[in-house]
Amino acid sequence: MEANVATKEHHSWDDDKTEKKPFGTSYGKMMMWFFIMSDALTFSGFIVAYGLMRFKFIETWPIADEVFTHIPFSHGSYPMIYVAFMTFVLIFSSVTMVLAVDAGHQLKKNKVAWYMFATIIGGAIFVGSQAWEWKTFIQGSYGAVQMNDGKIIQFVDGTGHQVTLDSFVTSQHSEREQHGRKNGLWFTTEAALPVYTMAEVTDGFKKHPELTIRTEKIDVATKSKEILSRGQAMKYLAKGKAVVKGANLEVNEYGSTLFADFFFFITGFHGFHVFSGIIFNIIIFFNVIIGTYDKRKNYEMVEKVGLYWHFVDLVWVFVFTFFYLV
Repeated sequence: MEANVATKEHHSWDDDKTEKKPFGTSYGKMMMWFFIMSDALTFSGFIVAYGLMRFKFIETWPIADEVFTHIPFSHGSYPMIYVAFMTFVLIFSSVTMVLAVDAGHQLKKNKVAWYMFATIIGGAIFVGSQAWEWKTFIQGSYGAVQMNDGKIIQFVDGTGHQVTLDSFVTSQHSEREQHGRKNGLWFTTEAALPVYTMAEVTDGFKKHPELTIRTEKIDVATKSKEILSRGQAMKYLAKGKAVVKGANLEVNEYGSTLFADFFFFITGFHGFHVFSGIIFNIIIFFNVIIGTYDKRKNYEMVEKVGLYWHFVDLVWVFVFTFFYLV
């Protein structure tokens, strides 16, 4: 007696019968959406953490318009201009990516290649601009003094505009060198020496009676920092601990160290995503050039990398809005 064994026909995810695919999409695109959703939650966590810290220290948080004022080849004060340029370039690269995907649907190889190339150039400009912004942020603009309690005080003129340390401080050109392996104990290190000493800053401040000091405290209504009288400024300066120039993970001439920490972490994490997207785009670009997708009659890989690129563009819109503008 023979037993009849029922066999069930198996269909893989990417069979031609699209009704078997969830949401009518391919496995690769679905996995890209899963990645984007998980990464979106990660970025959301970072931005929410930034928002909580800013709200907690809202009265002493650095003012973005006073921090991001530089553009290449100019030392003028242009609040947010260069950051706006970076944002425009990244959004425009998203447009070229849309055009590349559309050309792929029409199997127009040359157009896909040109639009992909434009997208890569836009991403490279953005990453290069972000590296320049990091360099400028780390080097600093004006210089400040850190108090014993970690707070930062900055120097302003009679009109309330911030002035650089170089404009009123004269270095005594000390011959002391930074301690390192070449001139000391091999197992001992020392932080970089400050450009000026506290004594030099105090002496220079005394010689310029038109100068005063402003603290980290902000009037939320006017978005301006508290400016001290000349007498109060001398008392604050007497409690100064160190001269600060630039920003890093330990000190920040612009104010709260948390601001610098979030700046490096959030923009650095996003910059890594953009850099990764450029690498992916370059790989896809060369595959387009050699005709890989033309032979397949399918440019879905362009569409998948396009989803990732649109995601990093959208994330930057939120970073730009909440970190720089709000």
